[in-house]
Amino acid sequence: MKIISIKKAFSITKVEKNNSTKLVQEIINQVNLHGDSALTKFEKKFNGVDIKNLQVTKKEISEAYKFVSKDQINAITMTKDKLVKTETALKKQLKQIKITESGTKITKLFVPLSSAGCYVPGGLARYPSSAIMSIVPAKIAGVEKIVMVTPPNKQGKIDPMVLVAADICGADLIFKVGGAHAIAALAYGTKIVPQVDKIVGPGGSFVTMAKYLVSDVVSIDMLAGPTELVILADDSANPKLVALDLISQAEHSSDTRCCLITTSQNLANKVASEITKIISSISRKEIVQSSLQKNGFIAVGSVSDAILLANKVAPEHIQIITKNPNNIAKQIKTAGLILIGQDTPSSASDYLLGTNHILPTNGFGRARGSLSVLDFLKIQTSVETTKLALKQINKHLKVLTESEDLPNHYDAVRGRL
Repeated sequence: MKIISIKKAFSITKVEKNNSTKLVQEIINQVNLHGDSALTKFEKKFNGVDIKNLQVTKKEISEAYKFVSKDQINAITMTKDKLVKTETALKKQLKQIKITESGTKITKLFVPLSSAGCYVPGGLARYPSSAIMSIVPAKIAGVEKIVMVTPPNKQGKIDPMVLVAADICGADLIFKVGGAHAIAALAYGTKIVPQVDKIVGPGGSFVTMAKYLVSDVVSIDMLAGPTELVILADDSANPKLVALDLISQAEHSSDTRCCLITTSQNLANKVASEITKIISSISRKEIVQSSLQKNGFIAVGSVSDAILLANKVAPEHIQIITKNPNNIAKQIKTAGLILIGQDTPSSASDYLLGTNHILPTNGFGRARGSLSVLDFLKIQTSVETTKLALKQINKHLKVLTESEDLPNHYDAVRGRL
């Protein structure tokens, strides 16, 4: 990894844009027009799989359990239980609100969505953890119909561990379809795949673009990009652990963005040396090397500049490994997830700390946090007023409607008085 000054790092934090708009829009149009036949066509075209039945059957789910070990089921269950505890605690805070003033009663309720579509990456890889992270918050929120879509492998099947995770967490329907065409199916509905109220979950560039393009007809969680990790550290940090943490996130893909921001030139040098040493003997070496060489850097400078840079990057994860990490954490406002202290690695939070690993990337941490029950609830507002209350606002209502040249608004109220 290259070592640069924090001042210079400010100029290399720009995120590249996806240029797949036209192709993805055509895929969406085809699914909207031709439904399930378009889905099977695109699975064959892009994944080389001839799918006869897009929906996963109960028998297939039952069979999947035969290929999943007891230890794997225990790991899935523990991950689910920890996330359930977190999301349940959050939901309990969302109580009914009532406001009464001058004869007007306003009620605000947190109402679950009727349906949600959970996209889980798949195909050549398997991500049971992503199934857990997307399905559990929807279930805790009280969503009636949870639909999971995920790409099948070359044999036209979904990985057994992903199926078991989805079943344990409570998915109602599961479909063997991925990519932009899966997003289109959830947005518009087909004969087999139901239309949903909201689509959540991470995916590749085509999936992200598809979510953006259908966001005028269906709600989405966020536009997720490659994973991001910033480590903000001083000379108290263990250089080997910092190197291991950067490598752990860099192994996701060659376009992962991982960096160290530090106040210590000595730490910078030692971390760079540790990365070189560790990479020589690890699996997924080529991916890690590509990621760190293309997108990674180590920036050295003052504490104040380090905090400014971290907030500008607005990373998916930020690990703070300093003498007083909580003090630094209070000044970080834009990260998707803040991990405090040397013994809180992002790799653990990806699975078993009770936090959700579906997090904002590409700077969206400035405006939102992790996926949660909040993504599956809407604020339902109701209001009830009286003639007396209308009389009290009559004069001011007349002023406002006249100023906006909307006289019929005022007449609708005056007619009641």
